[in-house]
Amino acid sequence: MIKKLNQMERGFLMQLKQIGVIHSPYKEKANAPPQGRLKEDQFEIEIYPEFAAGLKDIEDASHLIVLYWCDKADRETLITNTPWDDEPHGVFVTRSPNRPNPIAFDIVDLVSQQGNKLIVRGMDALDNSPLLDIKPYNSQTDAISGAKITWFEKAKKNKRISK
Repeated sequence: MIKKLNQMERGFLMQLKQIGVIHSPYKEKANAPPQGRLKEDQFEIEIYPEFAAGLKDIEDASHLIVLYWCDKADRETLITNTPWDDEPHGVFVTRSPNRPNPIAFDIVDLVSQQGNKLIVRGMDALDNSPLLDIKPYNSQTDAISGAKITWFEKAKKNKRISK
């Protein structure tokens, strides 16, 4: 019999600090696209005032990595279907928001900064999603040429994916 350990038995407890909130045109899960990078919708990322100093020089970055919490996700899901093919896959080889730790990762275009608010494009977050972190995206270190996901490549060949 395998015992499922709780956090205290594992010897650690992680605490995340919400640094802001994402204001999105997507109010419901059904409205969000499967990949926001392919859309032109704009979002407002509001950084809470106590973290606004961390935005110094943010306008020097054309693109940002935005990490946020999918608070409406199903945290029990381990196998999921994607919009890209008909086969179910493990969540750790998909970008599904439904996963044990529903941390989302978007690379966005920084359109503008207005004080503690960032206007960005290329997200798929739902309205009022908790913001966890922002990092600059650097194509020299963050892009890996030739990286692939085999099931995704097969779906592209079968023309389920246009890009």
